[in-house]
Amino acid sequence: MNAPGAAKQAELDAYSAPIRARRQSSRVHNAQVGQRLAAITAQDSERQRPYAERAQAQRERFNLPAWPTTTIGSFPQTTEIRGLRLDFKQGRLDGNNYRTSISEHIKQAIVEQERLGLDVLVHGEAERNDMVEYFGENLDGFVFTQNGWVQSYGSRCVKPPVIIGDISRPEAITVEWAKYAQSLTDKPVKGMLTGPVTILCWSFPREDVTREVIAKQIALALRDEVEDLEKAGIGIIQIDEPALREGLPLRQSDWAAYLNWAVDAFKLNAAVAKDDTQIHTHMCYCEFNDIMDSIAALDADVITIETSRSDMDLLEAFKEFEYPNEIGPGVYDIHSPNVPSVEWIEALLRKAAQNIPAERLWVNPDCGLKTRGWPETRQSLANMVLAAQRLREQQA
Repeated sequence: MNAPGAAKQAELDAYSAPIRARRQSSRVHNAQVGQRLAAITAQDSERQRPYAERAQAQRERFNLPAWPTTTIGSFPQTTEIRGLRLDFKQGRLDGNNYRTSISEHIKQAIVEQERLGLDVLVHGEAERNDMVEYFGENLDGFVFTQNGWVQSYGSRCVKPPVIIGDISRPEAITVEWAKYAQSLTDKPVKGMLTGPVTILCWSFPREDVTREVIAKQIALALRDEVEDLEKAGIGIIQIDEPALREGLPLRQSDWAAYLNWAVDAFKLNAAVAKDDTQIHTHMCYCEFNDIMDSIAALDADVITIETSRSDMDLLEAFKEFEYPNEIGPGVYDIHSPNVPSVEWIEALLRKAAQNIPAERLWVNPDCGLKTRGWPETRQSLANMVLAAQRLREQQA
């Protein structure tokens, strides 16, 4: 074949210029990220000691009662909170005033939880627009659209981040808010992270590297966040992975490979934690039976799951598998404004205890409370706490 003429070569060069630019772009490629990936060892994904020994260290540190109560993370995102974030994003509110206002909402969330008598608190996530978008905004390697809305369910839509390059964490993301919330109470406050697999699954991934590589890049970035949360005095850290099962390939023959690297990414994220740091994870409603091996392999100290609509039947899979770690089965449906009665919650917890030993059960809603209003949130949580207290008294 004859070489192209000068005009044709210039045309080819023009077409290929974006490809060359991407290969050389520092926004796409980060040598330090590549070096960290290459240096990963099997030990990096393993906690120091097995669950049974960690659980003892955590019991001594936190001294929680039987049937410990908590929530999944978010509290009602009121019109005022959404307005604050919008005003800050559009420049109508400066950084200092924004942080002061968000701090007040975090303080309110802590006060509400202490008044209700919850055992393990959260800061409420007033600063977060979306559990994936928030982290994408604070990690290098992501860009965002202005109007790239995707339907999540019903009338709820999200704007998935677009992954364009190697992912790293330029600075701590959640530590300031978690540390502030913890300063307001003597009770433990959970650090709240979205897990690497969920961030990947709910983003548009780049096409020049594998999903496994992207997940491990995110895991390394969030591993640093876990370490910084620990240094700030946060002893319970939740790493949410609601999309773990959702990410399964269509071909079942490809499941094993996906689950291997997905589990490894979670463990790489979490395993930096010390033995007396309690790692939680949360998963929304799904069929657990066919991935129980992988759920157990996550080795989270506590897993909270959405079970109220199944009348606790989902726990049978955990019973049959002889799941060894702690479980928080959701005791009421957060998608409904209905307030569950104390008797209803107590009955569900009794049924849960038929499948899982009571000493390994937590008490919590199905999911986060972001879409609920404060009136039903207060009443539902009050009933949940009272149900747990009744069970403690009967158990004593």
